Amino acid sequence: MSKRLLLIGATTGYQTRVFAQAAERLGYELVLATDRCHVLDDPWADRAIALRFEDPSGAAATLAAERGVDGIVALGDRPAYIAALAAVRLGIPYNSPGSVAASRSKFLARQRFSAAGLLVPDFRRVPISEGPSLPAQDARYPCVLKPLGLSASRGVIRANNPAQFIAAFERIERLLADPDIARLHEEQDRFLQVESFIAGQEFALEGLFVQGELRVLALFDKPDPLDGPFFEETIYVAPSREDRDTQQAIIRTTQAAVKALGLTHGPIHAEMRVNGQGVWMLEVAARPIGGLCARVLPGLEELILRHAAGDNAGDLAMPAPAAGVMMIPIPRAGIFVDVQGLNQARSIPDIEEVIVTAKQGQKLVPLPEGASYLGFIFAHAETPDAVERALRISHEHLRFEIATALPVVRC
Repeated sequence: MSKRLLLIGATTGYQTRVFAQAAERLGYELVLATDRCHVLDDPWADRAIALRFEDPSGAAATLAAERGVDGIVALGDRPAYIAALAAVRLGIPYNSPGSVAASRSKFLARQRFSAAGLLVPDFRRVPISEGPSLPAQDARYPCVLKPLGLSASRGVIRANNPAQFIAAFERIERLLADPDIARLHEEQDRFLQVESFIAGQEFALEGLFVQGELRVLALFDKPDPLDGPFFEETIYVAPSREDRDTQQAIIRTTQAAVKALGLTHGPIHAEMRVNGQGVWMLEVAARPIGGLCARVLPGLEELILRHAAGDNAGDLAMPAPAAGVMMIPIPRAGIFVDVQGLNQARSIPDIEEVIVTAKQGQKLVPLPEGASYLGFIFAHAETPDAVERALRISHEHLRFEIATALPVVRC
């Protein structure tokens, strides 16, 4: 009989559509649950359940009314918490709500990592209401200020002195007051975290729990230096070019981190830094790698769905010895007009595809406030070095026209 799965994700997210297509190929019945308006009558014609992401308990209660559910998959940090609450009500395997809540909070995660004996920077949680002046005087520099619950380096800012600290604090405060964030009424958005800066090379690990054991699917190098003042990710390359001892240390630390958080089921995406002192876990998310980036691991969606259904997950086969993706950064704020050089960028040897996701007329917001990219470049080659080289050369051919956004004058 066909397995029936719940998928929680963003209404218009690319990843949601890809998972739906994968479920159809596998012959699974997929029930979508998204953050759409509950008043509209199925505007996307996908019969999805309308959820209010700002009300996780209510969303979980809505999902609990479903019958005959074999598994649940979540795309995103907030959907993962809703999935955890719903799984308890439905009596199906998933991570506990407490473990997902800890993974979603930079403060709770740091506390658990520290208690487990992992390397953690000096950190403390500062109420937004306290203001920046006193914390700036007490901070040890360089330090990093970050919101507790935002992902993809959004709102993460390095400060090297008190003046930069105050500017970063106020910038994060304005970001958290944005209506799209404020409407979620997150308790943790009343705070920000201050922690010492960790020097070193950054990596990302994609994994999946199979029968309670963490299976490593890919370990990515992040070859660009991420030293601030902002921390925009650009290139992921797999397999890692680090020596075996370093890779094993990363895997052991990731296993210890997920154990400290209490995660036990489904996909995880972990990020860490490595320096002469060892491996520093930055975060472990109870979800797969986000958005279009998942294309760098063909078959990832099917593997996650099979696992959620309780079937043999199988293996993840890379199409070539090495693969990578570049998340095309937004160089400056403005309005997207056009892009030139696409054909040249796509013609570079080892480039699989160049996808520009920005739409004409779209307002572009770079990090630390922004939460998107101009697009993505994908490459497959015989070596990681060749992948990285192809990505960089391809990107050099792209020329983006960005118009200045004029301020709105209100009479």
